[in-house]
Amino acid sequence: MQFNFNSSEPIYLQVAQQIEDAIFTGGFKEGEQIPSTTEISKEFHINPATVLKGMNQLVSRKLLEKHRGVGMFVAEGASNQITLNRQQNFYNKYVIGVVKEAVSLNINEEDLKKLIEQGYKSYEGDRSKAGNQVIR
Repeated sequence: MQFNFNSSEPIYLQVAQQIEDAIFTGGFKEGEQIPSTTEISKEFHINPATVLKGMNQLVSRKLLEKHRGVGMFVAEGASNQITLNRQQNFYNKYVIGVVKEAVSLNINEEDLKKLIEQGYKSYEGDRSKAGNQVIR
C-alpha cells in the first residue's frame, strides 16, 4: 500500500481504494482476513480511526465483513462485485464518450466497430512484441 499525504483525496478514501485494488488483483482473496486497522495504521503512520473509516466504506459496500473480535474479511463475491462495478464505470466514463465523439465525427457504428477491432489487433501486436507485457 502507498498513500499520498499531499493528495486532495482523503486518506480514508485512499485506504478503501488500496484495499479494493488488492481484492481486485487477488492480493486479498475472498474469505481471507485483511490486516487489522492497528497493523495498517502502525505500518503507514495513519490514525487508526482513519483506517477504520476507509474499511467501513468497504463494509457498507459489502466488500468486507466484520467478524466481531476477530477482524475484517473479504466478503464472498467481492471480486466479482468490484469487476462489475469497474466495468460499469468503464462504460460510463469511456464508452459513452467514445460513441458521442464518433457520432460528432460522423463515424457510424460499423466503422467504429472496425476501429475498435483495429485497436485490439494493434494492442495484441504490441503485447506480443514486448513478451506479453502490457505496454502503457
